[in-house]
Formats: sequence, structure tokens, C-alpha cells
Amino acid sequence: MEFPALEETEFRQIRDLMRRVSGITMADHKRQLVAGRLMKRVRALACGSFADYVGILLAPASDEERRLAVDLLTTNETYFFREEGHFQFLRQWAQQQSPPPLRFWSAACSSGEEVYSLAMLLSDVLPQANWQLHGSDLCRHALQTALAAVYPLSRTEAIPEAWKKRYCLKGIGEMDGYLQVGASLRRRVAFHCLNLNEPLPSDWGQFDVIFLRNMLIYFDAQGKQKIVQGLLPHLSARGLLFVGHSESLQGLSLPLVPCGPSVYRKAS
Repeated sequence: MEFPALEETEFRQIRDLMRRVSGITMADHKRQLVAGRLMKRVRALACGSFADYVGILLAPASDEERRLAVDLLTTNETYFFREEGHFQFLRQWAQQQSPPPLRFWSAACSSGEEVYSLAMLLSDVLPQANWQLHGSDLCRHALQTALAAVYPLSRTEAIPEAWKKRYCLKGIGEMDGYLQVGASLRRRVAFHCLNLNEPLPSDWGQFDVIFLRNMLIYFDAQGKQKIVQGLLPHLSARGLLFVGHSESLQGLSLPLVPCGPSVYRKAS
């Protein structure tokens, strides 16, 4: 017997939940994608329909299941040195900063490729400097990958060969075809599970550089305003905010001015 399809009513309930928890707006055409990603949990809980699963999701005591659903529905597309121009911009900026320490935050780091790209760059540009690098994401499954720092070689082609030799370990035996970022870099980064749609920890501090790239495309104007506004108290007076090249802060009421392609600083 064919499993009942995800009906429009249940899809709207899941979409409303996703927006309430994460701030992410899901388009109408995402219904089949949502059904596919949640089916494993629906079957694991022996639900007879998506309506039964939605009932579980909406129950007051289902915080853990809601977190699992958000994990499954969060898009985690990323790769090493994505949008290379930003790393060239950051290299020039970092060389002009004195004195350290400097604090960097990849605010939607997914499975960690962006964080380790930044770590390689900073280790090359500021090898002796006291810099701190933090990565955060809502998806705990992605953060587990980031902590392990093990990636298929097919996803590491953008890493310069010299940096692969200096900062990475190539797998052998059962790990053949994989690469792990070396311990010297892993020790210098920290990962956190944070929901940018909620208030950030009071002791989070300020950062000289915040990467918020290729995340805002999943939010409407109101959601973008809320996310960026929440980050601004944590951007230092001299700090830089990077967003994705396909994203724009135009039309938002924010005290930011552009200083490079998809790069912003606080207005004077």
C-alpha cells in the first residue's frame, strides 16, 4: 500500500514551524522535498501518515523531534574557498590589521568547509598572530561533520596543493579517498550550535569579521532584517560583515555601508 502523500495542510504546518523555529521561509514548490527529507523520521516513528507526524511535531513535549526535523530540512550546501574573491579581500585586510588578537566568526558554517578555509588563510597570513575562529550553525548533524573535519577528496579540489600538504592529512586504507584537516588547525577553531533567529548568548562578544554567506537567500526581507540586526552588536567598530555574492542588504534599514563586493562595515 502506497504511503499517503504530504498534503497541503500538513505542508503549511511544517512550513510555519520551520519559519517559527529557524526564521527560514520555504517556498510552495518545496513540498516534495520536505516529504522526502522527513520520510525517514516518519517511518522511524511508525507514523501512518504525515498528519500523524505533524501531530508529534506540534506536541509541547517534542522539542527534540522539532530539532531533528529542522536539521533534516536545513540546506547545507557549501565547499572550500567558495566565492574566492572574499578570501582575497580578507587576505589584504588581515595584512593591514595590527595589533592582533582578531576574532572571526563563520555564522552559518554548515559542515565546516568555510571555517577551515578561513583557518588555512589566517594561518598563512598571520602564522604567529593570536587569532580566534568560531563557526556556528543550527544543524547539529552538519556540525558533527565540521568537528570531525573529514571530507571526500572530490570536495577538496579548491584547496591549494601546498596547503593540502601543510594543513591536511590524506586518508589511507579504509579512509582512502578522504582528507582530514590537521590537528594544528582543528585546535584553533571552535564550533557552536546557534540559532541566529534567537537571541545570541550574552557572553558571545564582538568579532572583527563575520561571514554570513549564502544564508540570507532563505529569508524574506523581515527575516533578513532580524538576522542581521541580531548580529550587529557582535560586529566590532572596525569589523567587516561578508554576505554571499548572490545576496543583498539593499532595502533593509541597517547601519551598514558597502566597502567591497558583498562586504559591509558599520556606518560611522
